Amino acid sequence: NLQLDESRHGDNGMTRKVTFRLPSGEHIESVLMIYADRATVCVSSQAGCPMGCVFCATAKLGFLENLTAGQIVQQVLWADREAQAIRDEPGTQGRTLPRALTNVVFMGMGESFNNYDEWWKAVECLHDPEGYNMGARNFTVSTVGLVPGIRRLAEESLPINLAISLHAADDKVRSDMMPVNRAYPIQALLESARDYAVKTGRRVSFEYVLLAKKNDEPVQARQLATLLREGPMSACPTLMHVNLIPWNPVPGEPLARSSRQRVKAFQDVLQGAGIPCTVRIERGIEIEAACGQLAGKF
Repeated sequence: NLQLDESRHGDNGMTRKVTFRLPSGEHIESVLMIYADRATVCVSSQAGCPMGCVFCATAKLGFLENLTAGQIVQQVLWADREAQAIRDEPGTQGRTLPRALTNVVFMGMGESFNNYDEWWKAVECLHDPEGYNMGARNFTVSTVGLVPGIRRLAEESLPINLAISLHAADDKVRSDMMPVNRAYPIQALLESARDYAVKTGRRVSFEYVLLAKKNDEPVQARQLATLLREGPMSACPTLMHVNLIPWNPVPGEPLARSSRQRVKAFQDVLQGAGIPCTVRIERGIEIEAACGQLAGKF
């Protein structure tokens, strides 16, 4: 019961964002990203988002409504059909492209743990051998840091991947960026992440959006390295990873993107401290499909 209202293409057609209309009239967005070795869809679990992160376009909408499990699954089915169709389009013949969708990331509009029951039904349906039959390790869910959701996920039977939006190593800075930190400060968040990693044996990815002169200073990189190396995650040093994300522009927000040099310097500090760290490949900026840019506009 989703109606496709608009489709936009970027990155020479290898990134595709669609806007779906819900029966209520609200809109959500999904993004398909095609690489040589994989096809990943970023799906939404809510229309709008109540979490209020200052760097995110979705947050400006506030909470609009929860999606049903069927609406979440429908986004994945669209992406799978689109990924297969791309192989037959003019100009793609002869290119190495995946045969079908390979990965689902719950990193679109909304906070999945705020809609846990419907989101998890969707995961189970997509994993079911008699359903979509995708392996559990091909799913990743991102959370702003809802500790009860992390602890609940640790008890589930399917070993899906967990990504946590951290974005700061200091409670004051993180609270300014993410109001959720006032309810679940960094220490409690890292304790839940440690317990999840120890119980499941799964690596936790910490996402870190870099904002110029806000959270990208060398001293903050060292603070983050110390926090991860000596804090709760020290109990499982091989089960963590930092994913640096240069901030993607959001209209009307008085923030600035970290320069390439500052991103590299931040990464060097973490890697020098022995913490695995990568910089996210940027896709879809020109069609407002990159991390933090989804706003359900139509």
